Amino acid sequence: MFDSYKIILASGSPRRKQLLEQTGFEFEICVSACEEKITSTDPEKVCMELSLQKALDVASMIKAYNEKHSDIASDRDLIIIGADTIVAVDDEILGKPKDDDEAILMLKKLSGKEHSVYTGVSFVFMSSDGRVGEHSFFERTGVSVYDLDEDEITAYVDSGEPLDKAGAYGIQGGFAKYIEKISGDYFNVVGLPVSRLYHELKKLLG
Repeated sequence: MFDSYKIILASGSPRRKQLLEQTGFEFEICVSACEEKITSTDPEKVCMELSLQKALDVASMIKAYNEKHSDIASDRDLIIIGADTIVAVDDEILGKPKDDDEAILMLKKLSGKEHSVYTGVSFVFMSSDGRVGEHSFFERTGVSVYDLDEDEITAYVDSGEPLDKAGAYGIQGGFAKYIEKISGDYFNVVGLPVSRLYHELKKLLG
């Protein structure tokens, strides 16, 4: 259905790469280097804002490259996919921890509670004649965590797994044993709601 488009994933996340691959998409990766800017405290708006920033940054990079190398620029229309995942608990947004101490604080906040995981996804469409369009959406999943004791938190942080993950945990890794239940899309918690992504594209382009 999307064969006429060249798809670019604006993320270096190995988890998003794997999820997009397993759904059958053919794509290339171009990682955004933009500085993230947040203008809202609403998790729904924040995740979409950040995902759009990433997609637009990559679109700008591709446009500049095509203008400089017009002789080898692709004549196919592009779909650039940006994504950003955040965790919110008690009205507080938790991003990726800066260090072990911050990871410990985050995990203590999640212990024994339900929190929300939001992934914002943005599509930036670039036609071969230079026209650009965009579309964003978000998916929310509720996640309940069992009570964690100090030793469990310390051992998990010592594993090194939390540092590159929103909310300081990965549901697909060692933290799985502390998940009591989820409400919603599991893959959204991993980092990309691939079913919603597919159906949003199908609705827009089908």
